Amino acid sequence: MHVFVAGGSGFVEYAVCKLLQERGHTWTAGPNKVSWSELMENGLPECDAVINLCGGNPFDPMKKWNEEFKDEIIKSIVEPNSNIAKLISDMNQPPKVFVSASAVAYYPPSRSAQYTEDDPAGTGYFSCLNADSEKAAMQAKSDKTRVAVVRIGSALGKDGGVMKEMKFKFQLGFGGVIGSGEQFFPWIHVDDIAGIFIHAIENDQVEGALNATAPGVTTNHDFTKAFAAALWRPSIFPLPEFIVKAMFGSERAVVFLEGYNVQPKRTLESGYTFKYTSLTDAINDIVL
Repeated sequence: MHVFVAGGSGFVEYAVCKLLQERGHTWTAGPNKVSWSELMENGLPECDAVINLCGGNPFDPMKKWNEEFKDEIIKSIVEPNSNIAKLISDMNQPPKVFVSASAVAYYPPSRSAQYTEDDPAGTGYFSCLNADSEKAAMQAKSDKTRVAVVRIGSALGKDGGVMKEMKFKFQLGFGGVIGSGEQFFPWIHVDDIAGIFIHAIENDQVEGALNATAPGVTTNHDFTKAFAAALWRPSIFPLPEFIVKAMFGSERAVVFLEGYNVQPKRTLESGYTFKYTSLTDAINDIVL
């Protein structure tokens, strides 16, 4: 199978492309190698599947949370799906499957609710962002092309994600819970993110939403304790709620402070087997 992979040069794309190669597939990277303007003018290269991993980072603390930045994020996440859907629709021989990245922020943050793929989107900025992105991707669906969206949780990996961002602080012994620490933490190892994408392109019955979160319930406190233990460091310096709000603004801070309990119901029902279901095993694989 030849796969066109749209996305940046991030650690998730690296894991996806590495697994594609291991599974015997070939792949073409874009639009880093091929610009969007070229793609829209010349069309997608001939391929059996398309994977979209495009999107800016809305949680960059160096970016001021204002309407300009919000629009920039929307453009970086929704437009690629719209473009790809149009390109696929224009093809005489379209790919058999299009799989796009989404996020668990599709659901409203909550300290009590549990979500599966059957639950509706929330009404806040991040929920609408991901719902609009998924809606754009679904425009590619036809009797020739099936579409799946992968709602990714907090990615754990050596070369990116939350652990890379927090590791230095924890190594110095300044790690701690965020806010109360009681909020849910929907983690997933990057190997399983890649695994779910490949599972989706390889299995003809897989379509619609797939939650990319490890099964079970984990809190920020659980993660903090496990991460600190793997590094042989204490975790006694919490990050207070008011500092999180000051750093990110209230609209972004709620994602960290409320959290999400998201279960991969349809992902498991589709036949995917998680490589990492234990938080300790996932962290040790990355840290050790």
